Amino acid sequence: MNKRQLLALTLIPALLAACGGSDDSFDDRADIADPKVRLVHAIPAGPDVSLFRDNEAQGAEVTNLPYKGASNYFDTERGDHVWDVRTATTPAVTVGSQTFNTGTGNRYTLIAVPGAGSATGVVLIADPYNKSVVSDDARVRVFHAAGNTGRVDVYITAPTVNITNVAPNLSAGYQEAAPPSGADSIDLESGSYTLRLTAAGTKTVLFTAPVTIPEDADWLLVPVPDSVTPGDMTVLVVQSDMGAPVTELTNQP
Repeated sequence: MNKRQLLALTLIPALLAACGGSDDSFDDRADIADPKVRLVHAIPAGPDVSLFRDNEAQGAEVTNLPYKGASNYFDTERGDHVWDVRTATTPAVTVGSQTFNTGTGNRYTLIAVPGAGSATGVVLIADPYNKSVVSDDARVRVFHAAGNTGRVDVYITAPTVNITNVAPNLSAGYQEAAPPSGADSIDLESGSYTLRLTAAGTKTVLFTAPVTIPEDADWLLVPVPDSVTPGDMTVLVVQSDMGAPVTELTNQP
């Protein structure tokens, strides 16, 4: 019996007691789950896209995915693979690709985004998913996909908090994830919050919306342009295995 199997047998009772209503599994938390992959489409006005692994089309959830769409995670094989995102057109056009090793217990998000000029690309976020078996905190990360806006600071605070003397939870430039790929998401207690995005280094609020974060949520916040006007954004909440994989927040100043 290897160490991971022994850990699994030791911690099963604790997980069942702590995570009875969770949307993640014991395997995820014990770091023995199959690797998981999902796709997010963040190219404004772009055609539907589909995901391929080693030139093979993947499941229905990642086929003909529209702009502002996201899939749930799906299990995939371990090892080195080439992942391509292609337009669902005839002929298909490659949006971008990533080659990486899919490891046990890890989660991977592929995000199709605009690049420089007319180019497009695919950004990878590798999530080691190091979550305690006894935690019911939510996990939150941001990926900045709003090409009309410079670097932003992200505040997730109690509804009545004035951010004047508060440090941001996260900060990200265009096409950056925070925390970065390879690092764990930040932990937050479940509850009601106000989400604010400001121009980095300032308290100039560009976006605000109330959010309710459930226990054990796993959120990726993706700001996308709402127009060509700088700072005009909506925010996609890409949720892990919690019903609808994505919801859209609108600015409520």
